Formats: sequence, structure tokens, C-alpha cells
Amino acid sequence: MPAAQVTVRGHQGMLVIMRSLRRRGVFCRPCGLAVFRDMQANTLVAGWWGPLSAFITPVVLLINLGALSRVKKLPEPVAFGPRPPLDPGRPVFRRPQGIIALIPLGLLALLVLAVPLLAIVGAVTDSGEPQPLTAGSCVHNDGTVTDQDLGVVPCDSSAAQYRVLYQSDDKCGPGDYLADPQYSTDGVTVLCLRPLDAADQ
Repeated sequence: MPAAQVTVRGHQGMLVIMRSLRRRGVFCRPCGLAVFRDMQANTLVAGWWGPLSAFITPVVLLINLGALSRVKKLPEPVAFGPRPPLDPGRPVFRRPQGIIALIPLGLLALLVLAVPLLAIVGAVTDSGEPQPLTAGSCVHNDGTVTDQDLGVVPCDSSAAQYRVLYQSDDKCGPGDYLADPQYSTDGVTVLCLRPLDAADQ
């Protein structure tokens, strides 16, 4: 005494089949810690080895934290039964099983972090800055003349609409359009967009 009724679960994955374990009883604090640490350590090593087990094992490990919370709220026993309480032993991650379990736990953490990390990297690399244009290249405009969305395409492509020219004599030629300065390499130089059929004349 004091003691509480606690259920600690375990899981073993065996490629094709799997095995669920459970130890339920009225435990004092040291006995509850001993049962929790044994089941948790063994599940950390043996729980991952199956397609479904890879998903079940994290759930079992998290459920056991509820049992651990109940056990930890108990004070140290003041009255022993017919035999002394179990030795809780070393904490889970100070046991060989806990150290080995860092491999699948690391892989799981990597998998969980991979999707948001790739999304962040994609957002950073795709900053929305337009690709600078060079004279002689051909472009397609997905926007309008005043709100341009220019992209470089091969000049022999059917998508090509304009050829990029440097502005001369402070103005573009007849029928040409001004490209937004953001499309120049220095952000200042103004480029002209000549419709491709006129550029080939």
C-alpha cells in the first residue's frame, strides 16, 4: 500500500503476424514502474517488425504513458505484502533495448518531419522571384500586358509569343511592349518584348 489498478500494454511485430500483450494488476509504485519499463523497453525493440505493427507500436507506447502517469502519482509504499516490491530497474532509455530502439524511433521521426520539411524547403526555394530574361530569348506571357507573368520557352515552341530585345534609344520599336523591370538581370534595365511573328520579319 498504496497501490492502483493499472494496465500496461505491449506489442510484438513478427512480419506476417503480430502479438498484443497486456499486464493488468494492482501495483504499488515500484512494481508499476518495473512492469512499465519492462513492457515499454521490449515493445520498443520487438514492436516494429510488421507492416501494421509499425503503426500500432507508437500507439501502444503512447497509451502506456497514461499508465505511467497513474503509477508516478503513487507515493512510495509504506506497507509491504508477503514479498518486497519489484526492482524498477534502469529507465527505459538506459537499457540496451532502449538504445537499440533509437534506430526505429529516429526513422519514424524522420518520416514524420520529412513532409513538412520538404514543404518548407519548397516554399523557400520557390520564392516567387521572376526568372531574369536575356536578349534573344523567347517568352510566353501567362498574365496580361500590364500584369506580366513571363516565362522563358524555346523559340521554336508553339508557346513562344515574344522575343526579348534590349531597349534602344530610350524606347521600344513600334508594336513592341515593355517588359517589367523585375525581369531584367539588374532590376533597372528595361527590356522590350517584340511579338514573335514581327521579330522574325
